[in-house]
Amino acid sequence: MRLPDDTVARLLESWPVARLGVTRAGRAPLVLPVVFASAVGALWSPIDGKPKSGAALARLAALRAAPAVSLLLDHYDAEWRRLWWLRVEGAASILAARAETLPALAGVEAALRRKYPQYASTPLFAEDPTLLRIVPERTASWCAGDAALAAAQGAGKREEL
Repeated sequence: MRLPDDTVARLLESWPVARLGVTRAGRAPLVLPVVFASAVGALWSPIDGKPKSGAALARLAALRAAPAVSLLLDHYDAEWRRLWWLRVEGAASILAARAETLPALAGVEAALRRKYPQYASTPLFAEDPTLLRIVPERTASWCAGDAALAAAQGAGKREEL
């Protein structure tokens, strides 16, 4: 069964982590966990101040070459009647964000800080403000039934991290 539209919207507002899937020419697809927030008609993921390898980020190189992405939100439970997933397919762009070039930057920053209180002690951006902007083009979802739907409708609470 598909997740209802209002549940999809609630998950995109509250679910704490997603897996970003990108393609890489001649290489295996890249899938990695990301934080994100919904604001100004898009999903936003910062290149934040959490420790990185120091090398150029593979996700940025992949997105420059092929901007089509999938973002997967999912819930696993040992009780399989509570399983659900939501996939967002869309186009991603990399934005070097400054208030003068991205008027919505303040709203995007506020949405990220509201969703992730960790940004009170972790820099929101690694260096110059850089964001991935994902414009959803299609969603697909599944849940195992009523118990899964109830789990998805109550999802996004901090204790589910």
